[in-house]
Amino acid sequence: MSQPQRIDLAPNYSISRLLKGGWQLAGGHGGIDRAAAIADMAAYYEAGITTFDCADIYTGVEELIGDFRREHVARHGSESLSQLRVHTKFVPDLATLAHIDKRQVEQTIDRSLQRLGVERLDLVQFHWWDYGVPRYVEVAHWLQELQRAGKIELLGGTNFDTARVRELVDADVPLRSMQVQYSLLDQRPQPTLAPYCAASGIQLLCYGSVAGGFLSERWLGASEPREPYENRSLVKYKLVIDDFGGWDLFQQLLLQLRKVAERHGTSIATVAMRWVLQQPQVAGVIVGVRRGDHLADHLKVLSLRLDAEDMATLDTVLSQRQPPSGDVYAVERDIEGRHGRVMKYDLNKEPH
Repeated sequence: MSQPQRIDLAPNYSISRLLKGGWQLAGGHGGIDRAAAIADMAAYYEAGITTFDCADIYTGVEELIGDFRREHVARHGSESLSQLRVHTKFVPDLATLAHIDKRQVEQTIDRSLQRLGVERLDLVQFHWWDYGVPRYVEVAHWLQELQRAGKIELLGGTNFDTARVRELVDADVPLRSMQVQYSLLDQRPQPTLAPYCAASGIQLLCYGSVAGGFLSERWLGASEPREPYENRSLVKYKLVIDDFGGWDLFQQLLLQLRKVAERHGTSIATVAMRWVLQQPQVAGVIVGVRRGDHLADHLKVLSLRLDAEDMATLDTVLSQRQPPSGDVYAVERDIEGRHGRVMKYDLNKEPH
């Protein structure tokens, strides 16, 4: 197996710096061919992208990865998956935050174990919808108890802002990672979260690096899209473009990205992903995959290196962007706001 760049999240815990994402397999992006999805996982794993990202709320995705694991082991033996790491999430529904209890947390973790077909979850990334229900430290401690019981190897978080990450760290929750949206268009992790994580031994795992496909040749020179959009990703990331500075500034960014891409003989999306991967404290970039036709491009991200000239080219546009609005995931937490209205908050049925 080829060995692309890897990084340690913890002692004896290595991941590939590109992670195969699972959100696009959860619906809302078109139909899913089960056999093709499993074959795609095998192709990514064999190419050295050995870390997969999913969540309990990604409908059917934990089961798909579990099926991949079982079928691969049946064909090639258990040692064939020795480098596989599966990062899932614990995402209690917004409606349950006020009354979720320790038993429900354990049942949800047990459900993920069963779906994935494992005895211990590699990394559980904890998400909390509403800081106005301030029980996230309490629930994180219950996850920590399950970690001590051997059901979870590592704990991380998803979309916590700097103040709440600090609160969790001060409460001795052993966070190893924080998953956040990070891209040329959305640099909210940069000012405060990344420096705090660097000081606290927490690494960033980043999604949204190509803004749902907007950061690609397809959109260079294209007219500004109007609703209805093709899928949920475009709905979400068109709002990010609006916040960045609008369609005209976005087009200027695509032009500069193409200059950098042509300099390296690669694509706009590859440059966009590599830019995120080179940011301080970023351990990995999650690549959203529904079909396997992007694998070759994804592998190029690992061999590309952006130099000072490349960064300066991009900075000619980045210097004109709107300042980021708040900390990580701040605008998304406003349920009635533009970003919050496109979110789905209650995708996880309470286990019984």
